[in-house]
Amino acid sequence: MTSAISRVSQSDEASILALNNEHAAELSWLEAERLSFLLGEAFYARRIGDLEAFIMTFDQDASYDSPNFVWFRERYERFVYVDRVVVAAHARGRGHARLLYQDLFDHARRAGHTLVTCEVNSDPPNPASDAFHAALGFAEVGDAVIHGGKKAVRYYARQIVA
Repeated sequence: MTSAISRVSQSDEASILALNNEHAAELSWLEAERLSFLLGEAFYARRIGDLEAFIMTFDQDASYDSPNFVWFRERYERFVYVDRVVVAAHARGRGHARLLYQDLFDHARRAGHTLVTCEVNSDPPNPASDAFHAALGFAEVGDAVIHGGKKAVRYYARQIVA
């Protein structure tokens, strides 16, 4: 059974940090202070259930220095960038990521956005994420090698109808 989507609150931060850092290879490692700052900048940050999954996104106005976010800001005037989505191992296969994305699309549409963006690692590869994003209607719009050559990514965008 899918749990309800809730706004991320300050009381969720320790659990989010732990879940994020369990998946640092796919996402990126965060310190508590950085997570707190990013949540304050987020356009949309939600969780499912007792932190079975979470998503954090930014719009073009966020104060964020991620090379991936900057790549989109240099190319698009207005967008929502999905910085991280993670589903706890015990909650996989329940449709949580899809549910979070669908709720994000609705939220973005209501806020007047027409473009949702994200990146997926190409080195190290993440074929499951590539397939997931393709199924949601994302199309590749670019790529980059970042972090001094330690990581390669593909950039994706999905139009949403206002």
